Amino acid sequence: MQNYRLALIGFGNVGQGLAQILVEKGDWLQDTYGAAFSIVAVCDMQKGSLYDPSGLDPAVLLQSVTEKGSLKQIDAPYKNWDALKTIKESSADCVVEISYTDLATGEPATSHIKAALTNKKHAVTTNKGPVALHFDELRQMALSNGVELGVEGTVMSGTPALTLGSDTLKAAGLTKIEGILNGTTNYILTKMAAGSAFSAVLEEAQELGYAEADPTGDVEGFDAAGKVVILANLLMDAGINMADVDRQGITSLTLADIQNAKDNNAVWKLIGKVEKNSNGVTASVKPTQIGLDHPLAGVSGATNAITYTSDLMGKVTLIGAGAGRMETGFALLSDLLAIHRKVSRQI
Repeated sequence: MQNYRLALIGFGNVGQGLAQILVEKGDWLQDTYGAAFSIVAVCDMQKGSLYDPSGLDPAVLLQSVTEKGSLKQIDAPYKNWDALKTIKESSADCVVEISYTDLATGEPATSHIKAALTNKKHAVTTNKGPVALHFDELRQMALSNGVELGVEGTVMSGTPALTLGSDTLKAAGLTKIEGILNGTTNYILTKMAAGSAFSAVLEEAQELGYAEADPTGDVEGFDAAGKVVILANLLMDAGINMADVDRQGITSLTLADIQNAKDNNAVWKLIGKVEKNSNGVTASVKPTQIGLDHPLAGVSGATNAITYTSDLMGKVTLIGAGAGRMETGFALLSDLLAIHRKVSRQI
């Protein structure tokens, strides 16, 4: 049995999703994979910070947040540590970085991941900021320190878009990657196709929790652009950044545009695309009319999808959740299990 001690930096929906998975599947994971995952530290700016070298019960953590909205009333030998102290001084051998995303600077998550790697601790994250902005540097730090960096959940949540692309399809000679990478905008466009105006659907999406109070990151394409950068750099070694993405959001689309697409047997989708050409790699995020025969045309609601085009396999499309508490928690688990497989081979 291989034991892994986890420090969770952030305990919002994603961290709670991982904790719930460990409550429900912990024994099964031990029996099936020979891997035991215990949470020894949690550090959340709003909910509080705890560290117990003997382990924190994930069920108790979840109950406390559900009933009190806080972790502060839980007994633990060490409390009120900040994130960097938790990363550096706790006994965790794997840091789960799930703080808020900043696609402008990547902070504070980038500093959290760097601290983990330099202290020879594995790191897994669903945070797009550090991976879109600093992946090459972080990957080299992981290699230099003999630890692993898991980033599956940064694109399409728990749907294994990066694993499929890197472990399998990259060898087929990827020439183009295009996808519906933002569930909020796909939900809005699906509702607009049914006749609702943009402003009304956006308000509905906010009420349902699909869109933030400030929806700019979604509707103007910044979220999808971050994912395009990650796909380009991890699967095509493109070496691009956010400024290299030709980005346009969906705010200018009208119901007349929607009807025009219908008249042409097409639908509007916000498509993130990376494509190889004679000049290297181009990347874009744009509202695009796609024909009804396109594999992405029928993907509706908040669902995500991605189509890989390669020399050997032609088109391969993966459809699945792009967000969600348990789904994104599963992305973290899949990275942790990937680390376990590598560690097990080295023992």
